[in-house]
Amino acid sequence: MTEKTYQVTTPEETKRLAEKIALLLRPNDCLTLSGDLGAGKTTFTKGLGIGLGVKRTINSPTFTIVKVYQGEKTLYHIDAYRLEDEEEDIGFDDYFYGDGVAVVEWPQYIASFLPDERLDITINKVDDSDRRVITLTSTSDYFDYVIKEIPHI
Repeated sequence: MTEKTYQVTTPEETKRLAEKIALLLRPNDCLTLSGDLGAGKTTFTKGLGIGLGVKRTINSPTFTIVKVYQGEKTLYHIDAYRLEDEEEDIGFDDYFYGDGVAVVEWPQYIASFLPDERLDITINKVDDSDRRVITLTSTSDYFDYVIKEIPHI
């Protein structure tokens, strides 16, 4: 397990970090995004979309649970917030083991469905500014490699 922490000071830096990570991802990869409301999870996902070649505007799928964005690689954007206390599998395997990259906001609500191999990302606000601490934690050798290969932002 590898862990690496980044400090960013603007939403643009958050997006830039995510874009660099996206360039290292392959189909079937899963990333989880944890953090309080307003921490920057959707901002991070927008950067992933840029790196994956998505042209559409990315926004939070809170009310639809899953949004699918086509790019050079497909992006499955899952917001599990409304699934708290749900036990039903809504077809997660199609997203986690499909032909795209899955990013899951509020992963604690669907923990039993998450793949074992994934990149866990936690975003924490530092204060009332745009400063954030972003921590990447791998769960596999492949994501150890991804973390080590991320160029400096």
